[in-house]
Amino acid sequence: MKVTRGKGAVKKDKNERKAVLKASKSSNKRTKNVKSAKKDPNKPKRPPSAFFVFLEEFRKVYKQEHPNVKAVSAVGKAGGEKWKSLTDAEKAPFEAKAAKRKLDYEKLMTAYNKKQESTEDEDEEESEKSKSEVHDDDDDEELEEVSMCKIHVTYR
Repeated sequence: MKVTRGKGAVKKDKNERKAVLKASKSSNKRTKNVKSAKKDPNKPKRPPSAFFVFLEEFRKVYKQEHPNVKAVSAVGKAGGEKWKSLTDAEKAPFEAKAAKRKLDYEKLMTAYNKKQESTEDEDEEESEKSKSEVHDDDDDEELEEVSMCKIHVTYR
């Protein structure tokens, strides 16, 4: 015996496929819209590289030499060209400053991480206490509901 599908079955299959595609697309949109965890404003900022240390000083000089140029891109392009033209010996003081800032940053980060760990430990202790207190109250309510259900069930 041959089993054949009618037109209604084909339309139903197409509609199911469309619904599945829409669901998958909407779930993809949700994942795109979900933002990462909020940044902590107390977290230390990362240190600048040797180029950005150079650029801090270069901006001052460039603005004095070219007071009419207001575009940030022009300053950046000129700074990039100047940085490329510098020798390793000329870059050395900027690299040393960047290394010092990196060490300072690492010290700040270790202190920050220790502080974060200590606050997380305190939060966990508080949450355990609050859970036990709330849990005790919930047990009483559940017992009342269960006893009422038993009574209700026994009367039926």
